[in-house]
Amino acid sequence: MKVLGIDPGTAACGYGIVHESDGRIRALDHGCWTSSARERPEIRLRGIFDGVTGLIAAHEPDAVALEESFVGADARIALFVGQARGAALVAAASAGVECTEYAPARVKQAVCGYGRADKGQVGRMVRMILSLDVEPPTSHAADALAVAICHASMPPLARMAS
Repeated sequence: MKVLGIDPGTAACGYGIVHESDGRIRALDHGCWTSSARERPEIRLRGIFDGVTGLIAAHEPDAVALEESFVGADARIALFVGQARGAALVAAASAGVECTEYAPARVKQAVCGYGRADKGQVGRMVRMILSLDVEPPTSHAADALAVAICHASMPPLARMAS
């Protein structure tokens, strides 16, 4: 199973693609798209849409997994993250790829064994699980790989229930 994981955001949107086979998970690609706050919102969202569309075309994943929004004190940031999620969801739907969303605590639990792990712990565990030479270059890429690992390592019935 190939999974495209997305850590949505308009300023920085992480992506990671993993392949699970016979209980082993390996990374195929990962990175982060960034955009300037000076860019018009529709241009930023089009960049995310185009990026997800391009990754789906290149890697043909079986699923797209996104990290759910964490609604903190800043409603404006939550709105921007929601817009980024929407762009990614529409790109996946346009390609006919199913999407699943996971709460940040569930992703951290799956990858680190602790639902309140910090960014550094997530990056280190992603590196270990995927046998990467170095940690992903940004926390956004690490989070995207973590959400992809979370989905790929779920038992099939649990994936259906998510």
